[in-house]
Amino acid sequence: MNDYPIIKKITFNRYEFPLENMRQHILSSCYEPGSKTSRKVISIKIDTDLGISGEYFSIAPGTYDQMRAIAPLLIGENGLNRENFYNLAKVILRKQDKMGIGPMDIALWDLAGKYYDTPIFRLLGGNRTKLPAYASTLHGDYSKGGLNSPEAFRDFAEQCYDMGYKAFKIHPWAPADIDQEVKVVNEVGKLSSKMNLMIDPCCEYETYADALRVGRACDENNYFWYEDPLRDGGVSFYAHKKLKQALKTPLLQGEHLHLVETHTDMAIAEATDFWRADPEYDGGITGTMKIAHAAEGFGMDLELHIAGPAQRHCMAAIRNSNYYEMGLLHPELSNPANIPVYKNDYSDEIDSIDSDGYINVSEDPGLGVEYDYEYAKKFLIDTLVLD
Repeated sequence: MNDYPIIKKITFNRYEFPLENMRQHILSSCYEPGSKTSRKVISIKIDTDLGISGEYFSIAPGTYDQMRAIAPLLIGENGLNRENFYNLAKVILRKQDKMGIGPMDIALWDLAGKYYDTPIFRLLGGNRTKLPAYASTLHGDYSKGGLNSPEAFRDFAEQCYDMGYKAFKIHPWAPADIDQEVKVVNEVGKLSSKMNLMIDPCCEYETYADALRVGRACDENNYFWYEDPLRDGGVSFYAHKKLKQALKTPLLQGEHLHLVETHTDMAIAEATDFWRADPEYDGGITGTMKIAHAAEGFGMDLELHIAGPAQRHCMAAIRNSNYYEMGLLHPELSNPANIPVYKNDYSDEIDSIDSDGYINVSEDPGLGVEYDYEYAKKFLIDTLVLD
């Protein structure tokens, strides 16, 4: 028997978890009492000849076809050879967005952590065991008790501040009403003396003029960053360079650009102030750390997209990162991004922080999470096994 893990089998399970009191809208979903929608999730389990498995539940189900295309690369291979897999997968997915690499790589890092009996952030050289979090809201809605007005967003920011959060991010309405967007920036801006404030329109603004108008409201209220405002999805470096030059509020860009090369090109083009990365979107933990180190070389900060165990381990090993995104939060809902599959005490709910606004990083091997497959089985759609 080899002393390193040889991959023998990969299992994909697809699930559909129900979401109560929510409905789909143009960007994602929002609060609506009495409505029902669902969230699709994919689990990955990589089994080896040593009896060690790498596991991960992915919230990016649109990458399933890509994952199926690259998974055969791993059968019969050393499960520790992540860099080789990352580079071969980039070639296979060269005509796609390459997002399928991320969930597979995260499972491989979980495997490595279990093999070495060490948490992933320690393998990465990290030493942070607590991370400052910001409250990141669900999208604006139109329901009583929800995030249905600028004042409701301000009240929720106050609630989050009282819980310990030192920063708050608005995901406003879709479709966007620019007058309303400016009002919510101004209303929540009343808290700028005690919280760092951000807004993420999710590429909703139709024109440069709309983005400029909201950005100037951010300037007047001393916002910490202004994220992904333009309808192009963040790919027009020239437009974002001009917007960056016109505003004093820092831009945060990169969620919709994938892997280290495009992020580096974005920085060279002076199209952002903060970089953005996501282990699911950007080649896993391997790809995210490449982006983090590239940002560090430019003297810039990298902010990780959304909550999750992989994000915690990456941030714990990244010097140039400010906040963990605890989201998506709402005054009347559990976090729909916090899929209910954990048997241990892992959680990304609004009350997961301590009184100082920090969340913990697990010091158990790998990702440090244990999955409840028996519970998840109730929502199983189908299974694919590769061996």
